[in-house]
Amino acid sequence: MRKLALLIAAPLLLAACAQSANTPSAGGKADYAGSAPAPAADAASGYSGVASTTANQGIPTVVVTADRNLILTAKIDMRSKDPWATSDRAQAIASGLGGDVLNLTQSGSGDTRSASLTIRVPSSRFADALQQLRTLEGEIQTSGVSAQDVTDQFVDLQARLAAKQAEEQRYLAILTKANTIDEILKVDASLSNVRTQIEQLTGQINSIKQRTDFSTISMSIATIAVLPGDTTTKAWDPAKTVTRALAALGAMLQVFADVVIWLFVFGWLPLLALAAVVLVTRARRPAAPPAPTA
Repeated sequence: MRKLALLIAAPLLLAACAQSANTPSAGGKADYAGSAPAPAADAASGYSGVASTTANQGIPTVVVTADRNLILTAKIDMRSKDPWATSDRAQAIASGLGGDVLNLTQSGSGDTRSASLTIRVPSSRFADALQQLRTLEGEIQTSGVSAQDVTDQFVDLQARLAAKQAEEQRYLAILTKANTIDEILKVDASLSNVRTQIEQLTGQINSIKQRTDFSTISMSIATIAVLPGDTTTKAWDPAKTVTRALAALGAMLQVFADVVIWLFVFGWLPLLALAAVVLVTRARRPAAPPAPTA
């Protein structure tokens, strides 16, 4: 009976051991989950949310996390055949995305034209703005995108504002219970100080919120310089050749007409001088001796 019990219990023990070996432990599960951690923000540097900076036609691609308060800015330096027209198209891109133009400068003329502008777009359309700016005609020289993480600062300001608002309510409650003028003046002074701090904190929060809700893109556009050796083959145009030949013929006829007019006006002067020389020569020639008579 003892041997029979052992024979029956052995398979059950083997099955239990196999199941415990296949089941991962709590520590093993944590190690697996932590083997590929998500990228975290660097609070000390204030930079977060940039998952990729691979350049596509000169402008980096940015992926931003939605749970962070980021101040996004971009700087683009490029060259174009017509900087003024390129800056106008950049303005149209900003307007189409719900943004606006903060400043615009267009200077120069001809081959020395240049333009500089700063546009502002909603932060939710920041990536779309960069994508559309890549399609502008021209060559991108340098570009850069930065994201400043102000999440901790924003949360801290909101907490301080809530504390000051609670303090304001306590002073208001104390003010209703004040009996003497001295007590009223002291509470009122403290209340004014708290309200000033509330206004300052509210202004800082609104400023940060505005900078996180809208992103700025600064652009500098110069004219593409044509290299001396950069010549393109042009198709032969007979009409232009005929036009140039007629222009050359007209210039030659004009020169010939000018020469004829000058000869007509001043041509008699050399003839007059020649006649005078002939007369003087004949006058000075000695007379011939008379022939002898027979």
